[in-house]
Amino acid sequence: MQPVVTDRELSQADVADAARFLAGQIVATPMLGSAELDELAGARLLLKAENLQHSGSYKMRGATVAVGRLAAAGQAAGVVCQSTGNHAAAVAQAARRHGLAAVVVLPADAAPGKVARAQAAGARVLRADGDPHEVVRQVHADTGYPVIDAYDHPDVVAGQGTAALELIEAADAAGTPLDALVVPVGGGGGAAGAVLAATGRGIDVYGVEPYGCDSLARSLAAGRRVSVTPAATLADGLRPACVGALPFRVLRDSGIDAVRVGDDAIAHAFRLIVTHLKLVVEPSGAAALAGALRVADPGHHRTVGVLLTGGNVEADLVGRLMEGSAA
Repeated sequence: MQPVVTDRELSQADVADAARFLAGQIVATPMLGSAELDELAGARLLLKAENLQHSGSYKMRGATVAVGRLAAAGQAAGVVCQSTGNHAAAVAQAARRHGLAAVVVLPADAAPGKVARAQAAGARVLRADGDPHEVVRQVHADTGYPVIDAYDHPDVVAGQGTAALELIEAADAAGTPLDALVVPVGGGGGAAGAVLAATGRGIDVYGVEPYGCDSLARSLAAGRRVSVTPAATLADGLRPACVGALPFRVLRDSGIDAVRVGDDAIAHAFRLIVTHLKLVVEPSGAAALAGALRVADPGHHRTVGVLLTGGNVEADLVGRLMEGSAA
């Protein structure tokens, strides 16, 4: 498979470059707040509504940068990626925008809505019963399509980081600068981008993982990447077996703290978001609020930024979460 991890050190400048590249191509999603959530947290919470982004998640940012730069270079007729769903849909949409073919590899139990979203964008969808990376390797060997990895691609990491950058800048402009930032963690690309965006700003960054899907927490403790067998979780977008090599290199020495949350906390956060912000987010995005409520509780932070990373959730799950029967 074509290597995508780069030896070049990523920096805050890469996120700024990605932001310039994305200008006019994505939604400048709003920063929202709620007095009721602030009271619950004991701190001001500023939430970035990336569920309103093109393709329904902040994955559109990284995919747009990676595919767009590839298309501009005229280097490929198509692209291939693997994902639990949101990255696949984003890559498919970005590829269609540039007239490129897209092959996306999803797990056998991927949410039907996420499969349909990738197909609607014109992607060829393959389902993997085993290691999806093996399927990607075979597609790359057969087609020569470059791999747009969900985590180990520098343009993806930098592009994902633009969501955090926008939130940081919006908070500054509002006169309420962040002193903490909370991001959900799957493979770590978004967390790495957030760390880069926050560099030198005096912002503590926290990565939130479901219990049993805590590769980042275990890897930080071990000083090396540690794989896990992902446990069942409501947050289907946060269950990769291992944090990516490139993100871990960024995160290892960044001072990021890993926060673990359970399904009860995620479901509670989901209901809070629907009730107080009138938004529907996916459990992976709600995990960020669940983590933020834990981070803010000791009163160490005055203003906490929260990345609500996506809103692609099945309708039946929304009903069960609101009834309190899903967790």
